[in-house]
Amino acid sequence: MVSVQTMNVGKIIEHAQMAGRRALNEYESKQILAAYGVPVVVERIAVDEAEAISHAEEIGYPVVLKGLGATLLHKTERGLVHLNLIDKDAVERAVKAIKREAGKEIEGILVQSYLKGRREFVAGLSHDPVFGPTVMFGLGGIFTEALADIALRVVPLSEHDAEDQITEIKAGKLLGTFRGEPAVDRIALKRTLLGLSAIAQKHPQIAEIDINPLLVSSSGEVCAVDALVILADARNIQTARPRVDPREIRNLFYPKSIAFIGASTRLGKWGHMLLAHTINGGFPGDIYLVNPRGGIIAGRNVYTSIMDVPGKIDLAVVTIPAAHVMDLLPQLKTKGIQNVLLISSGFGETGSDGMKLQQELVENARQQGLVILGPNTMGISNPHINLYCTGSPVRPNAGGTAIVAQSGNMGVQMLGFAEEQGIGVRGFCGSGNEAMITVEDFLDGFEFDDLTRIVLLYVEGVSDGRRFFESARRLTRKKPIVLLKGGQSEAGNRAAASHTGALSSNARVFDAVCHQSGIVKVEQSMDLLDLAAAFSSLPLPKGNRVGIMTLGGGWGVVTADLCARYGLKVPELSTDLIARFSQLLPAYWSRANPVDIVGEPGNKLMATIMEELLKWDGCDAVINLGVLGRAMFFEDMAEAAHRADPNYTKEFLDKAKAYMYSFEQEYIKLLARLMETYGKPVYGVSLQTNIKSQTVYNVEDAIYKPVFYQTPERAVRACARMFEYFHFLQQ
Repeated sequence: MVSVQTMNVGKIIEHAQMAGRRALNEYESKQILAAYGVPVVVERIAVDEAEAISHAEEIGYPVVLKGLGATLLHKTERGLVHLNLIDKDAVERAVKAIKREAGKEIEGILVQSYLKGRREFVAGLSHDPVFGPTVMFGLGGIFTEALADIALRVVPLSEHDAEDQITEIKAGKLLGTFRGEPAVDRIALKRTLLGLSAIAQKHPQIAEIDINPLLVSSSGEVCAVDALVILADARNIQTARPRVDPREIRNLFYPKSIAFIGASTRLGKWGHMLLAHTINGGFPGDIYLVNPRGGIIAGRNVYTSIMDVPGKIDLAVVTIPAAHVMDLLPQLKTKGIQNVLLISSGFGETGSDGMKLQQELVENARQQGLVILGPNTMGISNPHINLYCTGSPVRPNAGGTAIVAQSGNMGVQMLGFAEEQGIGVRGFCGSGNEAMITVEDFLDGFEFDDLTRIVLLYVEGVSDGRRFFESARRLTRKKPIVLLKGGQSEAGNRAAASHTGALSSNARVFDAVCHQSGIVKVEQSMDLLDLAAAFSSLPLPKGNRVGIMTLGGGWGVVTADLCARYGLKVPELSTDLIARFSQLLPAYWSRANPVDIVGEPGNKLMATIMEELLKWDGCDAVINLGVLGRAMFFEDMAEAAHRADPNYTKEFLDKAKAYMYSFEQEYIKLLARLMETYGKPVYGVSLQTNIKSQTVYNVEDAIYKPVFYQTPERAVRACARMFEYFHFLQQ
């Protein structure tokens, strides 16, 4: 048997590698953990029965004996673990039994102190193929795989990350006092997780670490009882993809002249659609058309070659077949064109042959000094210069919401909603196959763009997980990122791979990346758009206390229940506030939050109650149910009255309707002023809506814009996610 002596971490790893081992034995594994502050069980190595007895007496009975060897996995199933040995005879019998079973695999006998505990956790380190080293913590023992109650964080972990990770697991009650035992030593738990993070950073040769169980004793102390370290296979380290300068991305969205290479006369073809939408959108720059057939398209002369175009070209929009794109690149360089919007499909999304062609394209483009967006993209849009070069005729107003979508169809649907709901757009692109410009490049660009206030992402995968994490973590300290992830289910992952060729990663790891970096991750496309409206228009709530004003009691009750579900508090009204409201409302009002104004019709009353709630230092946000939409409701009521009761003339009813609409306009202006005065958001829910109903209402010269949703659920979710982001900023 081989005696394992105490060595520093680097020597332990080197020793194992020289021996051709991928796994360290249990003793070596715990030495590494202990070197990084992880509490481990007291243990000694014995080579025979006599030494095992000596160690047992030194440690103190009862003890545990285990067979020690790098190849001795699943020791319990093989009978290589003997628990609760109370004397030297038991130790001697255990040593003999272990030797018989392990045979030549044995390196020694591990003698440990026998620890008891009702609570078992698990901690570990793994290597995600996209995001790299990842620390895991969760419920351990026999429940680890059955319940999968774990929390993940990507390396490096901060003190806050470790604390947050511990709190996240569903079995959190086990961390407190439990059946007469004290609370778990959380400092030791955090030290364990931070130690694993440090190991990953300093020793990339380690691929995996498994600590199971991480036992909690009856006194609350934490101890790694069993551990396994796996070393990484020798593998080729992939070179990181070159980054695109953020200034080059900005230039892509600010062309002064555009050449459409592959311009077409056929309605519905990309070469015609993009041209028509760009012209119709009012692009003020020069537009050139290129097609080998020449002629006239859309009333403009067509050049047979890009080399024949007389003027300077800032952006080439390419729609020709994939097989001809490679031959175009030298011409683009000669013409002095740097930026290319490659609409053409037939590249990486089609399979291995297409991917090979795409890689060759990127290599040649870099040699020619070209920057390519795409291929297989839906286009770009920059409303600030009336550039609407997309596969859809949508034309949202200029604003601060930047949108990047790995699905072009999803992207243009988001643009359509933005146009319909009054959400201003900073810029949009369908990132396509991301052969050269990736979502990470866009994040870096948005960080330094003064016009960008919020970033919306639809992603199906990321190619450089570490860079995505780091770029997002920097950006969210300045501007919120709201993200919808496609391909989270097994079926979705398959669809994402066939659609974009993007790498997929464990959904839980991706969630951890979003949580750590401050990304507001949503589960539905409507949430993505609702949050675009809220983040781009409202101040952040500085707490989770919500005041509710409602025109109906039931509506308020439902909203209060939703607040509880999404982690928002509905505090009781202060005595002073109840006294003030009692002077304004009927004697039978509820004297509670939600404040039900019990159908009182006075417009001035609504404005007064709203301002009193915003003044109140007991709430951080207000949800306003049912003021906007009363004019639409009244219009239907007036129509019924006109038909049913001849005493109401059309002139009288028209004046009444005009007054109602006028009040709504004034109320919208009032909300903008109140939000600026008190720095608190108001989330509106309309009483009645129609197809023309907006979400965001612009007020001239106002810092904030009132937002009204169609349901309480949408308003509450928006408030909760904005508070989540504010909470992240305070860390």
